[in-house]
Amino acid sequence: MSAANDPSIIDKPTVTRPLDMDDVRVDPLLALRVPANLALRREVLPFIEWRGRVHVACSDPRDAASLGAVQRAFELPVEAIPAEPESLRRALSRIYGNLKPGAGGTAAIGRPTGRGSEAEVIDAASLSDDLLYSAILRQASDIHIDPGAETLRIRFRVDGGLEEIQRLPMSVAGNLTNRFKVLSQMDISEKRAPQDGAFRHTYGDGRTLDIRAATLPTKWGERLTLRLLGLQTGVLTLERLGMDAGHLKLFEAALAQPHGMILLTGPTGSGKSTTLYAGIRRLLELEALNIITVEDPVEYDIHGVAQVTVDSADKTSFAKALRSILRHDPDVVMIGEIRDGETADIAVKASLTGHLVFSSLHTNTAAGAVTRLGDMGVERYLIASTLRLSIAQRLVRRLCARCHRPGALTAAEAIALGLPDLEGRPSFSKGGCLYCGGKGSVGRLAIFEFLPLDETWSQIVNRGAQEVEILEEMKRRGLPLLLDDALSKLAKGMTTFEEIRNAVAAW
Repeated sequence: MSAANDPSIIDKPTVTRPLDMDDVRVDPLLALRVPANLALRREVLPFIEWRGRVHVACSDPRDAASLGAVQRAFELPVEAIPAEPESLRRALSRIYGNLKPGAGGTAAIGRPTGRGSEAEVIDAASLSDDLLYSAILRQASDIHIDPGAETLRIRFRVDGGLEEIQRLPMSVAGNLTNRFKVLSQMDISEKRAPQDGAFRHTYGDGRTLDIRAATLPTKWGERLTLRLLGLQTGVLTLERLGMDAGHLKLFEAALAQPHGMILLTGPTGSGKSTTLYAGIRRLLELEALNIITVEDPVEYDIHGVAQVTVDSADKTSFAKALRSILRHDPDVVMIGEIRDGETADIAVKASLTGHLVFSSLHTNTAAGAVTRLGDMGVERYLIASTLRLSIAQRLVRRLCARCHRPGALTAAEAIALGLPDLEGRPSFSKGGCLYCGGKGSVGRLAIFEFLPLDETWSQIVNRGAQEVEILEEMKRRGLPLLLDDALSKLAKGMTTFEEIRNAVAAW
């Protein structure tokens, strides 16, 4: 019996309502195992490996011949899932439309690792292209290439978590690493010292992506990390970040000010830069402005904004760039991060002289921005005069709205959050469905803490109030803290207790 007609590997559809493929998370590592011409011609798209099967979206679930052809690319059985035709065509175009003719079905990434033969002769150039294309489609922020004793482990960071993509023979490690080192203008002969570089990758219909690369010598060889900058430009709106109506109103009020400072605080990887960029985009929507940024590095290209990259050789430091751009008559200045007293001093002076200044600080709370600027040598009266809004934020995984499971906080969970009285409060947990790839979550959202510093705060800031005192005053005035916003999003089914505990309760 042929594969096309074997009932043991071609399962009957298990859903009756066609999938909307615009909302489905497609795993490109599965999709690229199928030849593009087959997928496009027969309208079949492998999109998830779940519960021991490869699920295939198709316009005709009863097309056994097409499903049999797809089956040959996989060792697991395939299951046909009906999909809404127009959304399926859009997904097929998104996945396969930018591939070279004849591509697909041979991607090294995602293919089972062999011993010798095929796996040993993987071409480094093709492998690197496959890897980058898969990461772009998967919306990964980082690619980790980690050598071991016997295999080369490749992982993507997606939605803040690491996903192991493939283990390849160590025989490909040297050529693959050298390929990226050449692209990044590193010295391929130097293997015992860390190096870093960058390159621009063109993909799709001429779109470009800036990539930072860094190597680190380890016991088994050079470890390589690639950071994909500015990939998720679609999230650069304030609403999609997770701001509720109250926070959005405060943020827009600060944006409407002609001068002053707006600061984002939080640890590395908490989404501060994304919020800053979203604020810049909102300003551009409101009026024509001269906006200049100083960044290390430039993470998103924004049309209409002059973006300056800080030079690693210190030819263009934050302080040097700021002193120069103030001569270019900017309305708005964005500083990637205030790292030292000199940069803080220039930022404060810029806001005093009629500029709106955006920047970020490494503090845990919104109140911590006040004390951090003071520690950098900024006088308290200057902080009170210039700081308009301080925002603390964290990132948590967003629950899939289609499969999340309602419940209530247990006594142990409430105690873990430091609020025993919350026992029984509405809570949600992860499910798993075809739309979210069985993970129970889709993307991330931010939780916020806003400290709007109007004239009523001047006396408190001027007298040298410390972070704890400012936090107590925020509570007295009824300003929601990070945990309050997190609990609100928990009750709405947007995230889980585990995410809140990891992101907020720890500090």
